[in-house]
Amino acid sequence: MRRTITGFSNPTVKALRALRDKKHRKRERRFLAEGLRLLTDARASGTLPEVLVMASGRDPHPLLDELEAEVAAAGGEVIEMDEAVLAKVTGKDNPQAVCGVFAEFNTNLADLDRLAAPIWLVAQALRDPGNLGTMLRTGDAVGAGGLILIDDCADPFSAEAVRASMGAVFTQAIAQARWPEFLAWLRGGPGQLVAASLRDAVDYRAAAYQAPCFILVGNESRGLPEDYEAACDLRVTVPMKGRADSLNAAVAAAVLAYEVLAKLEGD
Repeated sequence: MRRTITGFSNPTVKALRALRDKKHRKRERRFLAEGLRLLTDARASGTLPEVLVMASGRDPHPLLDELEAEVAAAGGEVIEMDEAVLAKVTGKDNPQAVCGVFAEFNTNLADLDRLAAPIWLVAQALRDPGNLGTMLRTGDAVGAGGLILIDDCADPFSAEAVRASMGAVFTQAIAQARWPEFLAWLRGGPGQLVAASLRDAVDYRAAAYQAPCFILVGNESRGLPEDYEAACDLRVTVPMKGRADSLNAAVAAAVLAYEVLAKLEGD
């Protein structure tokens, strides 16, 4: 179905705009992704938006034409609206010419196949959606299975996290769990838990990694709780040559992920 919306007060505009709010996203189990590149990446991974929203007067693009045709063929809705109205939906003064509404993915930890990939990223109490999106992007780059979010993390389906993932939100599995649930699941099968740590840690380049390897990073300001680190199979650290005593959480995850990848692939 295709329709045109011109008014700011249209109920559909209000419903779409509400998806910027976490509470509403959780209730509707839907999220927004903005920009042709993100939507094209989603399509390439086999995921189409339930609703495709396009700005009137946009420049023609063959990828957008193909996307529109596939959404319509799949029974999705195509909406065209003025750029000013679209700006209300996205909350940006200069919105992309297109955005999509997607159903949230299954984030049940028990449904993950730990043997699907040699590397998994795990984040505990990660609060910055930009860091979360960056970790998803890193996971895609190293061929990780996905990102497991422990305890109270930022929403992986927020506009900021989705944007920072550069499309990896559609290629990486995402699971959410509390620490006891995660640890019980992990110990129920193969898997090495490796913590980025400053406590009794070995140099990350000298460590012996095993697949499937779960790389765990902690909160941006507090790091990992001591008892969480104690439960890990291995604690590693990245040497710091300057005055800083630690790396950004997402950067640390990327450094460790590439080292683990190199070791598992035999350097």
